[in-house]
Amino acid sequence: MSDKQVILTQDGLKKLEEELDNLKSVKRREVAERIKVAIGYGDISENSEYEDAKNEQAFIEGRVLTLEKMLRNARIINNDEIDTDTVSIGSTVIVEDLEFGDTMEYTIVGTAESDPLKNKISNESPVGKAILGKQKGTVVEVSVPAGVIQYKIVDIKL
Repeated sequence: MSDKQVILTQDGLKKLEEELDNLKSVKRREVAERIKVAIGYGDISENSEYEDAKNEQAFIEGRVLTLEKMLRNARIINNDEIDTDTVSIGSTVIVEDLEFGDTMEYTIVGTAESDPLKNKISNESPVGKAILGKQKGTVVEVSVPAGVIQYKIVDIKL
């Protein structure tokens, strides 16, 4: 089984590296200390602090493995690879909803760094798939549970 390539912007790479460093250097120590203190409370078979700390430790170790795998399989998109003529990963795109006239600005990123609350949408999301590879002025249709939304690509920038 081959590992899936993880597409990251330079910013996304930095955030993942910072999270990994924090988990390894800070969180591991904190949870180890919590386990040590919980063991000091005595019988660990009925010790909720110990259980919570062990669960957190398992989560941290799982996240460390996930991040290391993502970074190992990362393909970094540099700004000089981003074309402002067509929508690509790393592009910031302004689209207009043709039904309501609303405009939205999205940055197209790989799934690993998508964050809809910060308008960073995945290249694999419905909107991301629809606009990827398209040019300014193009109208695209996006299928959503409520029907079909038409967006016009108003601008493409870095």
